[in-house]
Amino acid sequence: MIQIGDTLPATTLMEYVETEGNGCSIGPNPVDVRAAAAGKTIALFAVPGAFTPTCSAKHVPGYLEKAAELRAAGVDEIWCLAVNDAFVMGAWAREQQTQGQLRMLADGDAAFAQATGLTLDLTGKGLGLRSNRYSMLVKDGKVVRLNVEAPGKFEVSDAATLLGQVREAA
Repeated sequence: MIQIGDTLPATTLMEYVETEGNGCSIGPNPVDVRAAAAGKTIALFAVPGAFTPTCSAKHVPGYLEKAAELRAAGVDEIWCLAVNDAFVMGAWAREQQTQGQLRMLADGDAAFAQATGLTLDLTGKGLGLRSNRYSMLVKDGKVVRLNVEAPGKFEVSDAATLLGQVREAA
């Protein structure tokens, strides 16, 4: 499993973009994780799946609520990752109204989840291999804080916890 001090894996995520800009065309666009994280402070959190109850009712709304405070504390970007395709993540972004606040990044084939060792096998529940629920503070591509949830829990990866850690690390 990825640890504090480790560099993010050299993987590619996908991001659904609805408006052209900043060199991105409409539709799914590849995001080279290491290039996108270089020189930035990122509040990254991952969820088992888009549109799932805890993820939609608590996890994403918490980061939306704390987005301004996270930025004021020095976070450049907030990333939400899930093992879903870019079209699902785009639809979830619209439903959660995340535009301009969170980057909703698709780990469609679970490459990032597997490379970090933060997978969750929900095959018996009809969901297949997913990402564990966690949050991490990343500075210039390196993990500074890591908060991994126990299965079925939502206690340490919330926005308020990560915000406190961002402030401590500043």
